[in-house]
Amino acid sequence: MKCRALHKMNIVIYPGTFDPITNGHTNIVERAAKIFDKVIIAVAASPKKKPLFELDIRVNLAKQVLAHLSNIEVIGFDILLADFINKHNANVILRGVRAVADFEYEFQLADMNRQLAPQAETMFLTPETHLSYLSSSLIREISSLGGDVSSFVHPKIVDALKQVHLANTQK
Repeated sequence: MKCRALHKMNIVIYPGTFDPITNGHTNIVERAAKIFDKVIIAVAASPKKKPLFELDIRVNLAKQVLAHLSNIEVIGFDILLADFINKHNANVILRGVRAVADFEYEFQLADMNRQLAPQAETMFLTPETHLSYLSSSLIREISSLGGDVSSFVHPKIVDALKQVHLANTQK
């Protein structure tokens, strides 16, 4: 009788504010989806950051942008990341790093998460070179000043940004 080893699912949590989700984020998720059994995009409420989009809108936009991937799930959260990791039985935390400047902060987060959720390893992925300069804050700023962000984000995001800026100008 052959004994089959049980396969433990590798579940990765990719946390962030995703305000909005950019092509850089999408690139990291697409690549992670090839590596891990399941990728959970954990959209943080982050009220201290005063996001442009409400949490439910950011979750829905991420779901639309990533709908072409079958092994992902997008979930909003407003609890400690370590608790979210435990709740979803994840064993990896995925972080995107664009430049050396990101790394010091990310290294601190990785050390803290190692203390709070020792069962989860932190892994870093860099976006493809042509996407390494993208950040959600740059996208928000360019868009708010009427700039074209269509080459940096999914068309659904372009539409959502236009709607929110239109609503803000009508106030």
